[in-house]
Amino acid sequence: MMYGGCHTTYRVQRVGHQLCDRSGYGPPKNFFYTQVGMSCLFNSLGRLLAQDPQGLRQEICNYLAAGSPIMDGMATADVLTLESGLPAEPYIARMRLSQTWGGAIEIQACACLHSARILVKNLRNHGQKDMEFLPLSGSVTKTLTVSWNGGHYEPVA
Repeated sequence: MMYGGCHTTYRVQRVGHQLCDRSGYGPPKNFFYTQVGMSCLFNSLGRLLAQDPQGLRQEICNYLAAGSPIMDGMATADVLTLESGLPAEPYIARMRLSQTWGGAIEIQACACLHSARILVKNLRNHGQKDMEFLPLSGSVTKTLTVSWNGGHYEPVA
């Protein structure tokens, strides 16, 4: 399935929102991070892009703050509010914190920023299709793959 078009992106974001804790309180006590105090999503994408995870997080937040598109036919601020229940500004401020988990919104922004096709292998799907995030421009220069086990992202080389 392609995610990145008008309605399908929203479906992935709903799934991503349900899977990720955006409360800012961090992960459960038994959760493992690849880098202490950082979100595994930004660690994984940063590793695949050869970028500092915190720098990538800020780049993605800047993209969202500028209102750059993540979904056809809907303003980015409206997507953030719909998904989080928060206005865009506090959502982005919280996402800038290293302990806040990222999800589908941030994956889609990363796909747009880096002209990347990002595949998320959901290890809980048991044979179902992977989630695919595409840049809205349609121009893909690289493919990145991460796995998701329901509580943790890992880069897939």
